Amino acid sequence: MRVTGGSGVRAAPTTAALLVALHSVAAGQAVRVGGEVRPRYEYRSPVAGSANGFASMRTRVELSSGLERRVSGFIQLQDVRFWGEESNTLTDFRADNFDLHQGYVELRSHETGGWRLRIGRQEVGFGEERLVGPVNWTQQGRSFDGLRAGRSGSFGAIDAFAFVLTESAAPGVPHESEFFGAYAQLERVAGGTVELYSLHTHVAGVGTNQATLGARYAAARGKTRYRIEGSYQLGDRDSATVRAFMAGARLGRMVADQVELTLWYDLLSGDPTPGDGRIGAFETLFATNHPFYGLADLFLDIPRHTGGLGLQDVAVKLSVTPHRDVRLTLDGHAFSTVRPGTLTSRRLGEELDLTARYRYSANVFVEGGASYVRDGPALRDLGRLTEDLQFLYVMLTAKW
Repeated sequence: MRVTGGSGVRAAPTTAALLVALHSVAAGQAVRVGGEVRPRYEYRSPVAGSANGFASMRTRVELSSGLERRVSGFIQLQDVRFWGEESNTLTDFRADNFDLHQGYVELRSHETGGWRLRIGRQEVGFGEERLVGPVNWTQQGRSFDGLRAGRSGSFGAIDAFAFVLTESAAPGVPHESEFFGAYAQLERVAGGTVELYSLHTHVAGVGTNQATLGARYAAARGKTRYRIEGSYQLGDRDSATVRAFMAGARLGRMVADQVELTLWYDLLSGDPTPGDGRIGAFETLFATNHPFYGLADLFLDIPRHTGGLGLQDVAVKLSVTPHRDVRLTLDGHAFSTVRPGTLTSRRLGEELDLTARYRYSANVFVEGGASYVRDGPALRDLGRLTEDLQFLYVMLTAKW
């Protein structure tokens, strides 16, 4: 949804009128009004052969209300912008950064648990968001348009969903595409949690009808936590046959009070012979890749960012909580491609990430981090880096 106006005094009253109208509709109901302001400064070098620093900000306002018995509504509006993006705020009245991030109606069979149906635009995150997530690190985030139905209880939860990605009836959209499937999270299975999923992507006109099937198991034993998972992709992508996989494992242990050491391994398959009508490169779909493949975000779009040659990530992670309101993490990654292709080396590079998070209060957080990437021959051959990379950020989050 866009809010626009034809003069410098129309956009703000339009927004205010919308919020007043929403409140009026919910008059007499249990209404909750919330919001978030999240400014963030980032510095990255190199960017296009030089360094760049900028500040961005996300502003959200939300309204939720119980409409009828076991029927609720939720609306979340957001504005995302760079500081200084509007060179003259007196003359820029387009509100072109203002959008509907979420807006849905939810029906439930019980106040807690039982069946539920959510209709409209909504954020979705399954499991650790390895394949489907709202990508909260980005200021804009991700949401889907469609339906999500499920049931939760002592057994866990199971969801089925159907989302429209593109619609050819909309101006400028050349074809239609959908994303649908099911995701089950089963509790207390073999002392842990088992997740099973079947995710399907269909893009008309380009020959994509791909399925991603997988399972994940996570458990804890005393001071030890572990996770194993695997996914397999089959079908067609861009009119080529797909056979690809992802496998991962994590082993974490509390080695001292408030100190956890984690060993981490991920393998995403690559294409051994590009252009032969068969694709072997695993696609991470709609994942939240930021926390998994290095905070410098060199591998957000897989397989494109690895040249379709796959990704192997061997990592060691250290987390320290010296105070209940302070958390420090240090992550080290060694990245390489799975397939050599025409590269001079499979070594992509090594990354070191240091982050600190401080909880000022229940609703205010300060977070900062620094990353250093030592580029390898594969990153240079792929045209991703020509020298070592430095990334810094500091972010304030205030919610109410």
